Amino acid sequence: MSEALGVLIRACTVAEAWEKAVLKCWYDGVEVPTEYGEKSKEILGLLVVVEEPFSEPRIHRGDMHVAIKGSLQKYIDEVLEGTLDWAVREGKIHYTYHERLFNYPPRGIDQIGYIIEKLGKVGFSRRAQAITWVPERDMWVDSPPCLQRVWCTIRDGKLIMHTSWRSRDIFRAMHMNMLAMTELQKRIADKLGVEVGAYIDFSNSAHIYEKIYGDVERFINVLEKRKMK
Repeated sequence: MSEALGVLIRACTVAEAWEKAVLKCWYDGVEVPTEYGEKSKEILGLLVVVEEPFSEPRIHRGDMHVAIKGSLQKYIDEVLEGTLDWAVREGKIHYTYHERLFNYPPRGIDQIGYIIEKLGKVGFSRRAQAITWVPERDMWVDSPPCLQRVWCTIRDGKLIMHTSWRSRDIFRAMHMNMLAMTELQKRIADKLGVEVGAYIDFSNSAHIYEKIYGDVERFINVLEKRKMK
């Protein structure tokens, strides 16, 4: 169990961080049941430090979900531009990250605007954060937000961003999550006129679902073949 409890991964790029996280969860994760009736390999407490989030390669060519044409840009637009917020208003989906971060219900609070304003006044502040969880809306639904909190501060002229996730599908979601969150980090940094610093990503439960074990095995086989070449 110790191999899957409190794991630290350091990487230079987003692509490297995601690959290391997948491999760590696959080889050292503990198999546990899920609320969906299947098993999963899990790490409890995965901390990933990406030292240079905009160094290349940002995008890992082994991620089949990012490889789908337009999928990454569509997801980034959902998070940063709110292209699916209309579906929340019409009751078609429960939430979007954009809605929770930029228009937190029920009063419509722009929390990202607050982070920018706060750090613009006091760059070293420890209060510049945004949350997503709305207890009265999220406690009893089947799919509440995975992202829970975004925290930012400025050190040595660089914007540091931390994100906290209660639950994380490492193989299918984490890569695009990190790409979108670092784009948000860059947007905040640009507004403040500072450089982008490290991105630190924490998951309470980082896991790989049983139904995609085969996809992960194929991914690892491709990695091994590339290394041999």
